[in-house]
Amino acid sequence: MLTLFSIPKPFVERTAEIQLNALRSWVALGDDVQVVLLGNDAGVAEAARTVGVEHLPSLLCNEQGTPRLDSAFAEVDAVARHPLRCFVNADIVLLDDFLPAVHAAAHVGERFLVVGRTIDLDGVTSDEAADPPRLRARAAAAGVPRGAAALDYFVFPAGLFGELPPFLVGRAGFDNWLVWRARQVGPVIDASACVTAVHQSHDYAHLAGGMNEAYYGAEAAANIALVGGRDRIYTIHDASYKLDRDGNIRRNIGSILRVRETARKAAWKLGRR
Repeated sequence: MLTLFSIPKPFVERTAEIQLNALRSWVALGDDVQVVLLGNDAGVAEAARTVGVEHLPSLLCNEQGTPRLDSAFAEVDAVARHPLRCFVNADIVLLDDFLPAVHAAAHVGERFLVVGRTIDLDGVTSDEAADPPRLRARAAAAGVPRGAAALDYFVFPAGLFGELPPFLVGRAGFDNWLVWRARQVGPVIDASACVTAVHQSHDYAHLAGGMNEAYYGAEAAANIALVGGRDRIYTIHDASYKLDRDGNIRRNIGSILRVRETARKAAWKLGRR
């Protein structure tokens, strides 16, 4: 059904535990999901062998070693066994409600994108990650929904985006462009109401400049330039449809004039004054 792929960070210290939690949760989705890890950072090949998933070490990067999104998509296209793709960040635990939501969303037609809010949760253990009811309950009780611009997973049919710019993964902008681009060719579906996707809280120690580097540094600025304008920075508010808790698809009327997204940006600007 689905070829799921990700570009992990180096498997060191707490990051290793976080990424193994996520990786094992993807494998637990079942035999209809092909899992592919990309890149050659420390521990990636070993993690792939340990969990029993595919590994593609060859990946184009910039001069600083930051991986390129277009290269990742092309590498996966060459080995994918399924028509649907899922690009997901390596810190996201997916549970047993994920595939049913994908099945429901696919009823809108052949060309679509599924996104959704993730729930930020601290201290997820391997035992929790392997127990969907337990993790779902703690996420509901103690988790914090991430913002509308924080996009961590994308489900789409192969070829949906056409030719990708050489975006840098892990830097601001490319994820929002994916939503904008998908809206040009088909519906975008917000699955937040029926998918519990857990973002395991982490720091940005892997970057010399920390979080500011990821969102406001030179590589983030390069991504924003490739986006082609701030009017292409789309978020979950721009999804044209929503899945409700029962998996029913409904139009998101607010996306037509970008009402909620305009309000979000206005509130953000006021907060920065």
